[in-house]
Amino acid sequence: MKRILTLMAAGCFSVTTWGQKPPLLPEKDVAALVNELSGETAKRNLEGIARFHRQRGSRGFYEAAELVAERLRAYGLSDVAILQFPADGKIFYGTQRSRPAWDVEFAELWQVNLDLDSCEETEEQKRRDEERRKEDPTRGEASDCLVEKKVKLIASYAAEPVTLAEDSESANIVAGLVDVGEGTKESDYAGKKVKGKFVLVSAQPGAVQDLAVGKFGAVGIVSYAQNQRTAWSGENEDAIRWGHLETFSANKTFAFMISLKQAREMRALLPLGRAPDIALRAVVKAGQHAGNYEVVTATIPGADPKLKEEEIAFSCHLDHQRPGANDNASGCVTILEVARTLQKLISEGKLARPARTIRFIWPPEIEGTVTLLNAKPEFAKRIKAVVHMDMVGGGPETKAVFHVTRGPMSLPSFVHDVAWAFAEWVNEESYKFAATGKAEYPLVAPEGGKEPLRAEYSAYTMGSDHDVYQDSSFGIPAIYLNDWPDRYIHTNFDTAANIDPTKLKRAAFIGAASAYFLANMNGEAVAGMSWMTGLRTAEMGREFILRLQQLSHEEQEHADSVSVDYIEEVEDSLREFAGGKRAVGSGKPQRATQVRTAGGEIVFKRRSTPKGPLAVFGYDYFRDHAKAAGVATPKLLSYEGLWGAGEEYAYEALNFADGKRNAQEIRDAVSAEYGPVPLEMVVEYLRALEKIGVVEQVK
Repeated sequence: MKRILTLMAAGCFSVTTWGQKPPLLPEKDVAALVNELSGETAKRNLEGIARFHRQRGSRGFYEAAELVAERLRAYGLSDVAILQFPADGKIFYGTQRSRPAWDVEFAELWQVNLDLDSCEETEEQKRRDEERRKEDPTRGEASDCLVEKKVKLIASYAAEPVTLAEDSESANIVAGLVDVGEGTKESDYAGKKVKGKFVLVSAQPGAVQDLAVGKFGAVGIVSYAQNQRTAWSGENEDAIRWGHLETFSANKTFAFMISLKQAREMRALLPLGRAPDIALRAVVKAGQHAGNYEVVTATIPGADPKLKEEEIAFSCHLDHQRPGANDNASGCVTILEVARTLQKLISEGKLARPARTIRFIWPPEIEGTVTLLNAKPEFAKRIKAVVHMDMVGGGPETKAVFHVTRGPMSLPSFVHDVAWAFAEWVNEESYKFAATGKAEYPLVAPEGGKEPLRAEYSAYTMGSDHDVYQDSSFGIPAIYLNDWPDRYIHTNFDTAANIDPTKLKRAAFIGAASAYFLANMNGEAVAGMSWMTGLRTAEMGREFILRLQQLSHEEQEHADSVSVDYIEEVEDSLREFAGGKRAVGSGKPQRATQVRTAGGEIVFKRRSTPKGPLAVFGYDYFRDHAKAAGVATPKLLSYEGLWGAGEEYAYEALNFADGKRNAQEIRDAVSAEYGPVPLEMVVEYLRALEKIGVVEQVK
């Protein structure tokens, strides 16, 4: 802990405060941005995007993409295009197996009472029913001669698209319903007649389809899966959660999503009926087909002949269910508003054209970004830093907390501190205004709230496109602006009504100011940023010390060294960004590491292909290739640490495999970030990666 305390002490002396004065940019530039950015314009665009059910490759996604492209052209952006990349389920883009497009024409689920007296189940009738089931196993259990009556509509895709799970297939079935609880374990089905029936489950459809449909013969799924766990989970019994089936499962089926209230009503009816008196009728016209990943992009060209080939990118994700307002129409319209504002101010001469090019990107989440960076490697080469926005508009109703999220410790970078400098200034100005009614720059939208922003500077969390950029394949630092928690994420209640124009304006300012500063940053700017270096050291040092106190003395020593190395490499990244060179030996541990367990001395290096994180969207590269190679699931993937879990340990273990660190040093690095983990688990995972051709040993 001594090293981090020493570094903190030095850093605190270099910290300067700006008071009312904005950081990093000239005040005239800040004033121009504040005055032009419009939360109302962003929200009007959001209301347009939220009309579409934006599944990858679908008509709804394309319509949303066209709306964004039309706005970009109207705003005067350059190089506006909707890039298309074939997606058929066979083509790979790095670690992403392309998922076929998915479209829906019609889907309804009805509760049906069957008139048993209308049909005499003769032997001949039974024979005909059995023959029809053999011809079409999806028909369900009900006899053709039964008459449906007393129908009740349960779910309609036309009314609420979220009610049909993604990747559902066509069907026209009437069958009984069986409650199997969670539905993810074989014991959930014990003693229950499932074959030829619908199953009612509390888990996501994709988690049960291979058991329910593949093993036990169910004809369809009705799920009341609840939202991500937060303090408000389960409070709104009318919320319908967005559902997913497994894209590449051999057990094709369909699934409807219902609310907790609907599920309770259905469960109450089940014991009352004499099957098949109470049944469901499902009519679905939907399915996968060969299509395209579509990515909208545009630029504001740079002015410096030497730097204009370098780019600062804005990213979001355009896909999601309707309405999907905060997740993620909010991020999409906020970077659209940044594009409008910067282009207008530059055209009017109120801002100088940036030295570097500024690019804007609207892809499908994660899979679109992996596809873009693999199919267009020149993009990955040009982009120096990214401002990624995923959920940035949640108002008080959503219970959202706004975060400026740092990158992983495997990619030290100063760019996150640039964003935090602007966010902290907005925190100060917005709080001053909320508390006193007076502030020079309150950043309040006329139709928005007046609450303070209260942004948090947060350690790296996974779950959006920033994971792709910061994966070691690409090594592009990404500023991640995001709301969490959000009580309505991935439900039918994620509506435009819950979006705050003031929040959109403030997120837009933080993003625009950060990108504009980075787009102009040169060697002269580095010399004047010692205050930011000190601020970063003090802020992060306090956080690291709080974590160190939870560790044993031995683990403290390892984590202290890793943390100090990280902070020093962040400073190196500042010089390198502006065209300088990193300090000698930067990027490699600056200490002799004692190997404490067999295998710890092995040095692993990531291969040049495939590029991208191993767990992407709708496809798990590691799981698929490990199964084909006969590799057992490594224990690291299910490990729970003090501050992280399996996916995070695995992501960083691969990122740290740089050909310089040995397994012991990789273990120490991920332990400093997420909590102590046994070296044996790290070695086992790295050896598994070696067997599937992702890493290799350095001899």
